[in-house]
Amino acid sequence: MNDRRPLLLIDSPSLYFRAYFGIPESAAKADDGTPVNAVRGFLDMLATLIRTRRPDRVVCALDHDWRPAWRVALLPTYKEHRVAPAGGEVVPDTLVPQVPLILDILSAVGIPAVGADGYEADDVLGTLATGQPAPVEVVSGDRDLIQLVDDTRGVRVLYCGRGVAKLEDLDDAAVRAKYGVPAAGYADFAALRGDPSDGLPGVPGVGEKTAARLVERYGGLDGILAALDDPASGFAPGLRAKLVAARDYLAVAPKVVRVALDVPLPKLVTDLPRGPVDPDRLLATAQRWNLAGPCRRLVDAIAER
Repeated sequence: MNDRRPLLLIDSPSLYFRAYFGIPESAAKADDGTPVNAVRGFLDMLATLIRTRRPDRVVCALDHDWRPAWRVALLPTYKEHRVAPAGGEVVPDTLVPQVPLILDILSAVGIPAVGADGYEADDVLGTLATGQPAPVEVVSGDRDLIQLVDDTRGVRVLYCGRGVAKLEDLDDAAVRAKYGVPAAGYADFAALRGDPSDGLPGVPGVGEKTAARLVERYGGLDGILAALDDPASGFAPGLRAKLVAARDYLAVAPKVVRVALDVPLPKLVTDLPRGPVDPDRLLATAQRWNLAGPCRRLVDAIAER
């Protein structure tokens, strides 16, 4: 049994968006009135995760490209509804300046934050989850990352759809119980079901239960598409017609949904330091932005783990 402490991989955009919308701006401001609600919430969530999961390694993943061109080329509707009129992602004006502040604090504490041109945070997480020594715990509110669960390698997903205080700790059995498919089949299941939040239309008329039955019976989309050409495969006529009509979509959707596992990343020092690597900068930043409490809670969580 592996008694090593986990590598904690943080889906940073998922957490700081959640923090921004979860804490009113009026509740967290610098002395000059600048909102720091996303920063405070992010730091407190990170402190809670470190205190409760007791990792010895932590990496925060970033979106260097929230809507990669290679995914859009495959599926033009991918995140199309989230594109701002002037281009780029729709992000609240008061959240934009808080992200560099989060990164500055992480740097002063000594927690690496990494992204890669042409890739989303999901892809960074996938590459690290499959390339770093186990055990690995991936923290995200994005269900697409459930595909990374791998009992053999020791990769779990801590799904924070209801916040970090109510994490869903997902191994393969938990994924099967919740969705009716193994974690390895989740990406194909998601492609069939669709996901409006990412602009994935899914197959019209195919919901979660039908998608799960198809993945379970045929092993995944490759098996489903092959079976469509076999008159003896056992499809109900109506379902066969729906899948045939969506064949072009199903040929590309899995490539969009599946996270990349080969993102070129710099060599990272993932070991969590016992104390801030730049305490003076951390103190100055905490005082400047009225973040002494969250910074202290994070530092304490790291020291006490």
